[in-house]
Amino acid sequence: MQNTLRSSAIFEGTGLHSGAAVRMIIRPAPANHGVWFRRTDVEVGNGLIPARWDVVETSPLCTEIVNGEGVAVSTIEHVMAALAGCGVHNALIEIDGPEAPILDGSSVPFVRGILSVGLRRQNARIRAIEVLDTIEVKTPSGWARLSPSAEPSNGLEMSFEIEFADAAIGRQEKRLSLANGTFVRELSDSRTFCRASDVDAMRAAGKALGGTFENAVVVDGDKVLSPGGLRHADEAVRHKMLDALGDLALAGAPILGLYEGHKAGHAMTNALLRAMFAKPGAWRLVTCDPMTAASLPGAGVESDEIPQVAVA
Repeated sequence: MQNTLRSSAIFEGTGLHSGAAVRMIIRPAPANHGVWFRRTDVEVGNGLIPARWDVVETSPLCTEIVNGEGVAVSTIEHVMAALAGCGVHNALIEIDGPEAPILDGSSVPFVRGILSVGLRRQNARIRAIEVLDTIEVKTPSGWARLSPSAEPSNGLEMSFEIEFADAAIGRQEKRLSLANGTFVRELSDSRTFCRASDVDAMRAAGKALGGTFENAVVVDGDKVLSPGGLRHADEAVRHKMLDALGDLALAGAPILGLYEGHKAGHAMTNALLRAMFAKPGAWRLVTCDPMTAASLPGAGVESDEIPQVAVA
């Protein structure tokens, strides 16, 4: 069955790219509502924005959604991943600015907040998107692919590969089934990362203005500059998988299939969703039976599975 939150979860922090203070509240919502954002600081016009693939604006550094009146919310991928990874299907997210708080750069503060208020089961079955045909998008630097699973009841499987010149990251690859709380245990605490050599360029472009060593992993060659080092030896590829789950959650329903990414990012994953929905017969909407529902990323997640990291 579908889930929403038992009560509201409140998060306060700073936007990674804007550097602005922001307060965000995830509120319960009715069955079949889906996930929507509402800009509470917008006094004139429509502040509601659906968390949906077809309202995404292309951005290499974050995921931004924009409604028909130009009202936007950016850097939503970490909270979207937390919602999907905790099994929340319906929520209204109120936010008083144009960017979600970065907190510690991962999804784990959102996971902690969601699970601390708990979930409420609703009187509606979960519907999921079953991938029926292989869809692939490519750029000169990488590719992303969605393909059918051997069994739909496998849920979502993910394989990712990255490669950076900095030896602190290098080449990393990982493959996971996201069933049985894997997201919370294995991916949720992995933080966003960047190369020290890119920081000045990002700030000159008006990005990363709220970035610190406490909310991002910064590397320089073979050195990790952020205090405390890495949470995982392969934290970078784990974070890429976290981002991918958040971006795939914009499909509007859990995906049953295999996602593969090679040097992929936000724009490529969104292009992949657009290509899938544009191809008749490449997918179908199914009502989940108990076995399939039990394979979804948020099924059966418990608070004691949250990685033990410092509170942001």
